[in-house]
Amino acid sequence: MKLFNTLTRQKDEFVPITPGEVKMYSCGPTVYNFFHVGNARPFIVFDLLRRYFEYRGYKVEFVQNFTDIDDKVIAKANEEGVTYDVIADRYIKEYYVDAEGLGIRRATLHPRATETMDAIIGIIQKLIDKGHAYAAPNGDVYFRTKSDPEYGKLCHQPLEDLQAGARISVGEQKEDPMDFAVWKAAKPGEPSWDAPWGKGRPGWHIECSAMVNKYLGQTIDIHGGGLDLTFPHHENEIAQSECANGCTFANYWVHNGFLTIDNEKMSKSKGNFFMVREAAQAFGYETIRMFMLSAHYRTPLNYSEESLRMNKASLERLYEARNNMEFRISKAPDGGMSAEEAEKLAALGAYKQKFIDAMDDDLNTADALSAIFELTREVNGYMAAHQDATAAFLTAAHALFMELTGVLGIAQRREEAADPDAEKIEALIAQRAVAKKNKDFAEADRIRGELAGMGVTIKDTRQGTQWSRA
Repeated sequence: MKLFNTLTRQKDEFVPITPGEVKMYSCGPTVYNFFHVGNARPFIVFDLLRRYFEYRGYKVEFVQNFTDIDDKVIAKANEEGVTYDVIADRYIKEYYVDAEGLGIRRATLHPRATETMDAIIGIIQKLIDKGHAYAAPNGDVYFRTKSDPEYGKLCHQPLEDLQAGARISVGEQKEDPMDFAVWKAAKPGEPSWDAPWGKGRPGWHIECSAMVNKYLGQTIDIHGGGLDLTFPHHENEIAQSECANGCTFANYWVHNGFLTIDNEKMSKSKGNFFMVREAAQAFGYETIRMFMLSAHYRTPLNYSEESLRMNKASLERLYEARNNMEFRISKAPDGGMSAEEAEKLAALGAYKQKFIDAMDDDLNTADALSAIFELTREVNGYMAAHQDATAAFLTAAHALFMELTGVLGIAQRREEAADPDAEKIEALIAQRAVAKKNKDFAEADRIRGELAGMGVTIKDTRQGTQWSRA
């Protein structure tokens, strides 16, 4: 499998530190609000990467953090007159609601910054002891950027270029404009923690370094996040971690491309964003996931209602194919596969290989989806031409379909409860069958209309009448 490594700027063959195991970390949300559709892209991408590694037989340890103490969290708490943890608890709970809706599985661990304070303080102390960080007179602690000769290697810019626009803001007591805070001195009315250099709270960048170090080790296989995090967040993580530990922080850096709206990056600061919750109410959570998978994760993706409608229709075709297979299986004769069916099933394996080849090529979900739709068309065509297809063949074809769609986390959902009108619908379908047998086509049409009025569509097949909710 090859992954595009931001550090090397090329597709690198993935070689894990420990054979058969993957340790990966992805930056999670700052929990002061619902997350928007742009935030959802990295969450879906790294859920997918984890799923694919597991599909290929790897044991994956995946950590995704919650930033639960931050200027934005504190501002939201002050606005509502509550403590920061009330805000954090609320929006972590809401994160899980939306993430579950999007088919995002929970990480192995979801640590909070406030739960990792011992590790944060520990790594800052190491940096101070090694001369890579210093406590300012006001109680802030800064990373000494010029102490790292490799600073800028992730964004591929020399330090002198990066520092061109750097400034020291009012109240900061840095040695150099490029230095950045790893600890912020306590302010009146704000939450704070005790540390050897004074009470305060961590800077944003240091929490991820500490969490990786504590939960995954000093060197991990993969670190991921959105392209916007490359600088300064991930650049600073590398500097802190490698200066503290004296070893490589992450072997592969994986970044997803921006989600745009009207070809501008979607962000809360610009106000051009849609909350996942809002988009899901209009199009469904799974449609959003399908939309994200429709393009390669590194390419810019433009959000529009038209794109969501198209992906909703694509998703519905997959569900229709799945339901058709399951209906045919329930009506098919028992018995083993014919020689023709065995040959056909072997031929369908080519689509699985095409799917794997696409995913092995830097997680090319667009081509992987293409392989699934080609498989679907092939199975649909075979079922149409072979009304006597055996349950053995149909079950095997259905299993292949579910296997591949399952890797992507789509077309897996089931109705949570039986349709309350199922008994009435089945009775009307039986009455319609009798009417057709008696050539009472007016009555058959009337029953079809009644079913349509109930939001039910029907399809007559040689195996019987198949129904579904419109």
